[in-house]
Amino acid sequence: MRADPRALRFGAAVTTLVLASVLVTGSLWLLAAQAVVFALGAVWRSPYPMLFKVLVRSVPKETEDARPPRFAQAVGLVFAVAGLVGYSTGITPLALAATAAALLAAFLNAAFGFCLGCEMYLLIRRLLPAANMEVSK
Repeated sequence: MRADPRALRFGAAVTTLVLASVLVTGSLWLLAAQAVVFALGAVWRSPYPMLFKVLVRSVPKETEDARPPRFAQAVGLVFAVAGLVGYSTGITPLALAATAAALLAAFLNAAFGFCLGCEMYLLIRRLLPAANMEVSK
């Protein structure tokens, strides 16, 4: 499956705004909604790039492998869940740190096109020979 990098950056920009709003407001519900978005992006499709495709109907000049961004969404989900645990249990430093880490990753992607989770995926693939063997079959 292929992904439009413009749509992925748009999704990262929306995620940046949502997570910044969570840090400002401390909204457990807004973070929960973002966690659902991360989960959808990890197992199916994120709604934010789908919205981009509705708004911008041009065909991308190039596409990229969808597996690294999917992995990045799963990593985002882990941080969002950690933030939810922090907010719901009153462990504010955990909530703030986890949300801020996800915000930083989203911002790097939105502003500079650097997908931290995608780079993690590629590093893991290089370090685990078994993962590379499965792809070559």
